[in-house]
Amino acid sequence: MAGKGSGGADSMSCSVLNWEQVSRLHEVLTEVVPIHGRGNFPTLQITLKDIVQTVRSRLSEAGIVVHDVRLNGSAAGHVLVKDNGLGCKDLDLIFQVSLPSEAEFQLVRDVVLRSLLNFLPEGVSKLKISPVTLKEAYIQKLVKVCTETDRWSLISLSNKHGKNVELKFVDCIRRQFEFSVDSFQIILDSLLFYYNYSETPMSEHFHPTVIGESMYGDFEAAFDHLQNKLIATKNPEEIRGGGLLKYSNLLVRDFRPMDKDKIKTLERYMCSRFFIDFPDILDQQRKLETYLQNHFSKEERSKYDYLMILRRVVKESTVCLMGHERRQTLNLISLLALKVLAEQNVIPNATNVTCYYQPAPYVSDANFSNYYLASAPVLYSQSYPTWLPCN
Repeated sequence: MAGKGSGGADSMSCSVLNWEQVSRLHEVLTEVVPIHGRGNFPTLQITLKDIVQTVRSRLSEAGIVVHDVRLNGSAAGHVLVKDNGLGCKDLDLIFQVSLPSEAEFQLVRDVVLRSLLNFLPEGVSKLKISPVTLKEAYIQKLVKVCTETDRWSLISLSNKHGKNVELKFVDCIRRQFEFSVDSFQIILDSLLFYYNYSETPMSEHFHPTVIGESMYGDFEAAFDHLQNKLIATKNPEEIRGGGLLKYSNLLVRDFRPMDKDKIKTLERYMCSRFFIDFPDILDQQRKLETYLQNHFSKEERSKYDYLMILRRVVKESTVCLMGHERRQTLNLISLLALKVLAEQNVIPNATNVTCYYQPAPYVSDANFSNYYLASAPVLYSQSYPTWLPCN
């Protein structure tokens, strides 16, 4: 595992990566990732190392100092523990910068867009390609948050396989993690410096010192949680959405609560915050559909199990809604689960089912097949009791 950090008030939250982890980090930074263009725009072939160095250099030329660059999220977790059950989805990079005014936000955006010109294939004329054109061609999403406690922006580069490269420019942010297992950040500056100034190949006995940090506050505890697939968090009511969707995602991946006595209280906080942030049923539907698309793009078989776990948590732990609001949300989750099964052409083993919900709007879709009762049961990987009961 990673070695302990040394000295300072942050020693509990930091740790030095070992050679195996540094080697895995090198693989992540040098892997070629395609950024797919819309329409006739060509695919860009980039590495995290190259995009970081290009953006950092151009920000410096524009007068914006980058204090450090970090690898964040599932990619950082993958570097620390290879087979951790979370996979390696988006490639998240954090640039620590100062964003005192709107001008800096706009400058950062323009710098990133113009940096993409460096990665266009040879022979492509760059003279008439504007930042607006590049945004339409290669940007999956743009986010800007500017409040008293949070000042940051996010630029996500599009990958049609769901492995987006996300560049996050942070001045200040109140909460940087949901659960201990996704709280890791790896500071890249020493390795980037090595790439720029050393010609000696890295080895177990000759490589830069790389520091990892856990925003959870205790690196050793968070590392143990990641290794042993344990669920732990602090103050979920501070998280946008309460961490409810991520919590259900961890459960479907066979993570288990570290403190079984405390988890029911935490679940109630998660549900309460989720419904504060997404009080409208249409907002809930958009959030759930987007989450499924972003986190289960290649895991179609897990979507139904995920939705059933989410439904159970909402049913058992929601205390902040009126009865009809709670039933409305439960019905939404059930209908999404039904849609997932329809897309997979699967009917679970549910011998006690005697009725079904009325067709949802999407049944008019040409790709949607109406259910019917087959003469012989269709086998499913798990057995489920009374399915989608009509309340």
